[in-house]
This record gives sequence, structure tokens and C-alpha cells, in this order.
Amino acid sequence: MQSEKQVAEDIDLIRRIGTGDRSSFEEFYRRYAALIYSTAFRVLNQQSDAEDVMQDVMFMIWEKSPMFDASRGKPLTWAITMTRNKAIDRLRSIQRRMRLHDEVENEAGKSTPVTEQFPADAIDATEQSRIVRAAVMKLNSEQRQVIEMSYFGGMTQQEIAMRIRSPIGTVKARIRRGMLRLKKLVRTEF
Repeated sequence: MQSEKQVAEDIDLIRRIGTGDRSSFEEFYRRYAALIYSTAFRVLNQQSDAEDVMQDVMFMIWEKSPMFDASRGKPLTWAITMTRNKAIDRLRSIQRRMRLHDEVENEAGKSTPVTEQFPADAIDATEQSRIVRAAVMKLNSEQRQVIEMSYFGGMTQQEIAMRIRSPIGTVKARIRRGMLRLKKLVRTEF
């Protein structure tokens, strides 16, 4: 639990970060990077993903500190909330990629792993990969863009919305329609 003095110091740090003060940002990082990392790690249970989330959150703090409103909460609470949300988004993104991979494997009827011992399997895997790539290319550009960013680029829907400057609902709809079309295209090839 933070004392009132610590909260006041943190508010001052965030305000100075908002003016572009790098030394204040370094101080905030020194104080809270480990806590932000451990919060992300508890959600993700994976070191590299937790490190990525920590870096993303620190970047968000740098970018969003001018908008911080002390009347709405403490800086540490703000940072931990951003961390938890970012980690959950990342976890969902990982799960979506795994589901897509599983769906494509199931659609392709892939039952054995590709090995050097079975050249026919390697040819089948190459052919399946070609079919999936061709199916993705048949999507309209909006669907292809969000699917590539989400499943192959590892971006969350929120990140995609910010990148393409569209509402989150639009991104979700494009991904859903694109996935439905992709399933149909892949099925017709197999």
C-alpha cells in the first residue's frame, strides 16, 4: 500500500513525464518496471511475452502521461490496469493464433507432423501452405489486412484499430467475416 507521499511523488513524476522529462520517466521505470513485469507474467506465464507487455506499457505511459488525471486514480493503479489489460489482450491474441492454426490444420486434414523421413508429407504440407496463402490472398484487402495483422502479426484487435484508425467493432467484424470466408475457401480446395 502506497503512502500519500509516494502517491504525490508518482503524480509529480507522471506530470513531468507528460512534459517529456526523460529522467522522470527513468525514475518511474526504476520504481515500477519489476511490478509491471510481474503483473504481466501472472497473466501470461511466459517471460518474453511479459517483457514485451512491460515495454508496451512503459511506452504507453510515456505517450499517455499528458492525459493522466489524478482525480481518477493513482498513477500506479493506472499503470497496473494498463498492464493487466495489455496482458489479457496479448493472451487473447495468442489464443486466436493457436485457434487459427488448429482450424487450418483440421481443415487441411493434417494428421502427422512433417518430417524429412516422409517426403510425401513435406509435399502435402507445402501444398497446404500454398492453399492457405492463396485463400488469404483471395480475401478483400480490408479482411486480409486485419487477419494478417492479428494472426500473423500478433496484434490485438485494439492495436489493429489504432493502427488502421478504425473502430474496434469494424476490426472485429472484418476479422470474423474474413475467417468465415477463409474457411470456405480452404474447404473448397481440400
